[in-house]
Amino acid sequence: MNFMSAMEEMYRKIGISAEAIRLGEKAEKACAAHFAEIDRIAEYNQIKVLNAFRECRVGEAWFAPSTGYGYNDLGRDGLEELYAHVFGTEDALVRAQLVSGTHALSIALSGNLRPGDEILSPVGKPYDTLDEVIGIRPQRGSLAEYGVTYRQVDLLPDGSFDFDGIREALNSRTRLVEIQRSKGYSARHTLSVAEIGKLIAFIKDIRPDVICMVDNCYGEFVEITEPTDVGADMIVGSLIKNPGGGLAPIGGYIAGTEECVANAAYRLTAPGLGKELGASLGVTRQLLQGLFLAPAVTASAEKAAVFAAQIYQDLGFHVVPRAEETRHDIIQSVDLMTPEALSAFCLGIQAAAPVDSFVTPEPWDMPGYDDPVIMAAGAFVSGASIELSADGPMRPPYTAFFQGGLTFSSAKAGVLMSVQKLIDASIIKG
Repeated sequence: MNFMSAMEEMYRKIGISAEAIRLGEKAEKACAAHFAEIDRIAEYNQIKVLNAFRECRVGEAWFAPSTGYGYNDLGRDGLEELYAHVFGTEDALVRAQLVSGTHALSIALSGNLRPGDEILSPVGKPYDTLDEVIGIRPQRGSLAEYGVTYRQVDLLPDGSFDFDGIREALNSRTRLVEIQRSKGYSARHTLSVAEIGKLIAFIKDIRPDVICMVDNCYGEFVEITEPTDVGADMIVGSLIKNPGGGLAPIGGYIAGTEECVANAAYRLTAPGLGKELGASLGVTRQLLQGLFLAPAVTASAEKAAVFAAQIYQDLGFHVVPRAEETRHDIIQSVDLMTPEALSAFCLGIQAAAPVDSFVTPEPWDMPGYDDPVIMAAGAFVSGASIELSADGPMRPPYTAFFQGGLTFSSAKAGVLMSVQKLIDASIIKG
């Protein structure tokens, strides 16, 4: 048996037909140039991270766990120095006690805002899970309950910034500008670092004292620069997305100016305690190794997104971004148009997962979301978006948001399985 026959036989063992394989072969050939560019960026970022490890003198002693208060935790403090080095900031807060990206954003916001302050989002409404943090949807303990107000300026119909609207919205109460890099559950494009830099420069020209915070989730290591390279005072993200490299079991990060990070740390622990406390509980080695692998793992996830875009646009679906477009995060959206198609897509992603492949995803009322959400996530780390996953709200146009892939080969199988489930349901023809 030759290699190609053996490969087809292996795919058939997991339930992927020759028809789906042929669609994948055509798509992968079309992606070759894009894959090469992703590899070049990954190499740059890998050397950047390696250089940070060397300059921060990472040593085996950093792996030692701490318990209790976590005083004098060499690895914890070193990890935060390392993150500050990688992102070019004065300081960083990198903790297992930050339980999600939303939690990290909440801590960053509440630590740096006071009653009477106002948040401005100049890129439209932020991701759904921030609605209750801010108080867009009333919730106990929201920033609105503490007297923090919110204002937003939507993007223009062509996706560009409404600079006139932003100028008008900035006022004496504006304390913090929240810029979401990724599109979340919206149809807008993901912002490039260059676009973010242009927006920050415009805001700082009007109000140099305003804090510019970027929700950096899904964007780390996709470009050779980060928002902190173009003027962001603070960036925030989750360790179970790009920077955790698939190894971080939990955690989030806040990197930025010394003042912004200190304010966030006092909110995370307590006034007067800040960064001095917080036991690492033995996860420091995983967080360090995950960061080291992050450029390569992010590249695998980005290739998977390009591949998914190509195969689904070839099938006639509307995808954002298209395969040939330059990318600024790892998320790929596919408008599947019917609830049955969205369910079939997620079933395919789940069926190709290494964990819980036998589970059937069902829509449910997920905390922090307005609509029922269907989610496929057979991951080693629960909810880890850097691992192969897909989710989407059950509302028109029934868009699947696909992301992740610890290796391109496994993510490719997931995409092919999603196509297979659409073929099986007679939604598309092979």
